[in-house]
Amino acid sequence: MTAAVSPTAPSPTTSAGPRESARRPLDLLAHVALPPEVRAAIEASPDVVIPRSREELYALALGPANGPTFVVAYDVPTPDGDRTRRIVEATVVRCRNGMAVNYPEDYIRRRDPDCMRIADDLPTDKPRYADREGGPFDPVRTQTLEWLATQPLAVVPFKAGGKAYGYPSVAVVPQNAAFFALALVDLQGWVTFEELGAFTPRSLMFVAPPFRHTHFEGRQVVVHNRSDERHEVWAYNLYPGPSAKKGVFSVLLDIGEREERPWYTAHASSVLVTTPYDNEVVIMHEGASGGGKSEMTQELRRMEDGRILLGSNVVTNEPYIITLAESSTLRPVTDDMTLCHPGLPAEQGKLGIADAEDGWFIRIDGLKAYGDDPQLERICIQPGEPLVFFNVQGVADATILPWEHTPDSNGKPCPNPRVVVPRRLVPRVVDEPDQVDIRTFGVRMPACTRDKPTYGIMGIAHIVPPSLAWVWRLIAPRGDKNPSIGESAAEKKTLRHGGLVAEGVGSYWPFSTGTKVGAANLLLRQIVSAPRTRYVLTPNQHIGAYHVGFAAEWLTREYLARRGVARLRRDRLTPARCSLFGYSLTEFVIDGQTIRPTLLRPEFQSQVGEEAYDAGAKILQDFFAAELSAFLTDELDPLGRSIIEAVLRGATVAEYEELTPIVT
Repeated sequence: MTAAVSPTAPSPTTSAGPRESARRPLDLLAHVALPPEVRAAIEASPDVVIPRSREELYALALGPANGPTFVVAYDVPTPDGDRTRRIVEATVVRCRNGMAVNYPEDYIRRRDPDCMRIADDLPTDKPRYADREGGPFDPVRTQTLEWLATQPLAVVPFKAGGKAYGYPSVAVVPQNAAFFALALVDLQGWVTFEELGAFTPRSLMFVAPPFRHTHFEGRQVVVHNRSDERHEVWAYNLYPGPSAKKGVFSVLLDIGEREERPWYTAHASSVLVTTPYDNEVVIMHEGASGGGKSEMTQELRRMEDGRILLGSNVVTNEPYIITLAESSTLRPVTDDMTLCHPGLPAEQGKLGIADAEDGWFIRIDGLKAYGDDPQLERICIQPGEPLVFFNVQGVADATILPWEHTPDSNGKPCPNPRVVVPRRLVPRVVDEPDQVDIRTFGVRMPACTRDKPTYGIMGIAHIVPPSLAWVWRLIAPRGDKNPSIGESAAEKKTLRHGGLVAEGVGSYWPFSTGTKVGAANLLLRQIVSAPRTRYVLTPNQHIGAYHVGFAAEWLTREYLARRGVARLRRDRLTPARCSLFGYSLTEFVIDGQTIRPTLLRPEFQSQVGEEAYDAGAKILQDFFAAELSAFLTDELDPLGRSIIEAVLRGATVAEYEELTPIVT
């Protein structure tokens, strides 16, 4: 139930202080078609700041004294309403290369997968606000606006979907939480009200952190309130992941589903790969959270002597090391959110893409020490402008080192350290739309051995028909030890035992406000409309008994790029023992080296064998059957129904290819 009290204004030490005039900023909103109640709340604020530049917003985020340390805190009423208690939500430390934002609670340092609530009556399969919170959202919406009216506010415009292709939007944020607004505009694209002119915001975002204590028992809650004209996002916590990042993702998915020619924003990274032979190939990589999207745009990691550690056997500790004289050149196109709008230029039969963001929310848990990723380290340590870091230690006026992650309460480094990097600071980034040649899909795999059979039986690369590509994206399996988000209570037991959890359609389902079957149909139409795109599965973390990290993904990228769009030779493909994997490669030769067949077909590994492999295959088959059955409704596309029925009966890869041929 919602509490009957609302939080009070922050104490004077957390306010950004009075400004010379509150009227001049409000004049900038004269031509913005805001809802009357939103305009009234802004006009009632004791102080409104509309930053004219990123530099001004950056200074606002450091507090009235400009640092070196600024505490973001609120005076929140106790449940009886007789007293208030001061709650620190975050600290901001001024450093040489940016600001370090940290949260006292471990829980707030990562996205809660159960935080979404739908406040409207439009079609959805997500939790309704009234069902979860015990009453309608309208009273809480009103209370939130009333509280914002008492706060010094920062009002910032942004482009939901990036500066080039995005939709004009507005965020209303307490001034003492200006770091949140800074991360938002770095991610979505800095614009000014003067640049936008007269407009009706396609989305509105509101931030009210204390309400998680007064109304939501300390939980992260992000409420989506949709209409035909506008998508409101009400963020009741200060970690930007579920709102400034994925909340905007929700807005874009909602917009795409409503347009005359429906489209969606893929949860994907993409990279233009130029081989040593000047072959150019665009690879788009998808997968559940932790599935290797950010890693697809990263350089292949080498040992000190230049060789590559492809993997280590978890039973014998035997390393598998290869050499590669030259690596391909990488030009990142997108990092996490990829617009797949039908209006983007593309050759017939291919998918046109563009970046849906103007900045990237990069997870840096993979940086453990100096030299792990020189390019990313250079961006973080010597950026062209100060950055915003989350869950990373910062010492006042010193340099933030991206491998010094803030410890959680258990003493271990937080597994979700982040930095927001504007695209303009990324070397060799591709700024124009591109088109996809190959779509890869990454899955986190546990080790599989005879003694402990698991589903970690995927080979280094599998070629799959479009039908199977759709099935994997429909479920988007998220393996164990995922670093990016917290787990729901229902998931924790499963994941702790190396089980599987479905992240859902396109792996963007956690952010979608619509229906599963509607999203499944849209995804299937998109795949079928791009028949010239090739689909590949690739694992990370383990291949059978070998721990490979992301090396398998990087080597597969090299192999695919060097082959380019050349015709597939059928004698180089063989049906995988588990038909859900499509085809295995019969050989994998790169730079004159033949990769061991045991990494192509893990059942050949002496520590795995056919019995353990088949046990893992059954885990996958049962998991897919359980997850896919829910899609068999009257609204499902007939082709989709045929594909799912094929999975349920354990079809062969030839049967999948009959439904959707591989164009060779």
